[in-house]
Amino acid sequence: MPRQKSKTSVRDAWKLKKWYNIISPETFGKIQIGLTPADSEEKLSKRTVEITLFDITGNYSHVNTKLKFQINSVSEDNAYTIFKGHELLRDYLRSLTRRRSSKIAIILNVTTKDGAKIRVTSAVFTQYRCKTSQKQTIRKIMKDIIESKGNQLTFDEFVRLAVFGEQDGSLAQEITKAAKKVCNVRKVEIIKQKVIELPKNVASSHEAVAA
Repeated sequence: MPRQKSKTSVRDAWKLKKWYNIISPETFGKIQIGLTPADSEEKLSKRTVEITLFDITGNYSHVNTKLKFQINSVSEDNAYTIFKGHELLRDYLRSLTRRRSSKIAIILNVTTKDGAKIRVTSAVFTQYRCKTSQKQTIRKIMKDIIESKGNQLTFDEFVRLAVFGEQDGSLAQEITKAAKKVCNVRKVEIIKQKVIELPKNVASSHEAVAA
């Protein structure tokens, strides 16, 4: 029969741990977003944390956006993170789907100006049901805009314009303007981003920390 750890030994193990402030990436204000314990800095490397965008901005309209960060470096009591992805909550997406309307979705792998690779899922929700030809045109619009923005923007710039849909020049706004010429658009959302490969400058520092 395996020996159980005593309550004293568990308490002692916790006493050895140090608490670190988790800091968001500069794109998201470089602010404290949580605390995490560890008995060594090495054990913090690649640890992930998930919060909502509301936790950062305090804007209730951001409560449906989930962010994923990963610890990339540690300095003194601070654990600094990089962006690993975002995703809209399923309940929110279900609320956007209506009868007698169309949902036109596309998944793309995008490479940013500084070499990051991101898998982007976007969707256009229409007022009324679209024809097949209209859906094809809107998918091409989404593809052209997202790929073009990726080629023109750095990793941080692209992430921000994908997450903050209300920002001028955001991916959602640019797609909305173009898609409205094809059919009645009710809502455009960047549903998900997943970082496949970090930009060159971040990737090299991340590999150094992991080593």
